[in-house]
Amino acid sequence: MVKAWCMDDSQEDQRLPHKRAGDSDVSLEQLKDIGVEYFNINPQNFEENETLKKIRKDRNYTYMDRIECSREKLPDYENKIKAFFEEHLHVDEEIRFILDGSGYFDVRGKQDEWIRIFLEAGDLIVLPAGIYHRFTLDEKNHIVAVRLFVGEPIWTPYNRPQEDRDVRKEYVAKYITAA
Repeated sequence: MVKAWCMDDSQEDQRLPHKRAGDSDVSLEQLKDIGVEYFNINPQNFEENETLKKIRKDRNYTYMDRIECSREKLPDYENKIKAFFEEHLHVDEEIRFILDGSGYFDVRGKQDEWIRIFLEAGDLIVLPAGIYHRFTLDEKNHIVAVRLFVGEPIWTPYNRPQEDRDVRKEYVAKYITAA
């Protein structure tokens, strides 16, 4: 099951959990309220998994690849990790399915607070277009993820602020200001 919580304001190592003191857990329903979707899929033989096939068909994900983030496998590791952790949005959904390892996706909540989502093998997350987010590894410094796209992969981050961008306005209207 998904593990998510509100983050503290510490400037310590970004790879630490940064769980805010007190009742800071965030439920799957709270994530859905900001447009974040979560699925748990067996990573073994995932290409044949019926749930994943249905997700791909329903969302028209026609392209799939793998990325391994570790010092040994990711070219220009230090700069890539810094870039992934810059707060940004995309004009399309961001979909990641974790095959091995673990890491964090941070998303902005309704009050602009950071919500940290811990992902490990079997977790699939869909971030809606227009949501501010960032990614970092945890202390294990290793993750293998499948990335899904509609058509050819486009991974263009638009760093905050992007309030005048149509995709951000649409996201805010649908998830933040909607009753």
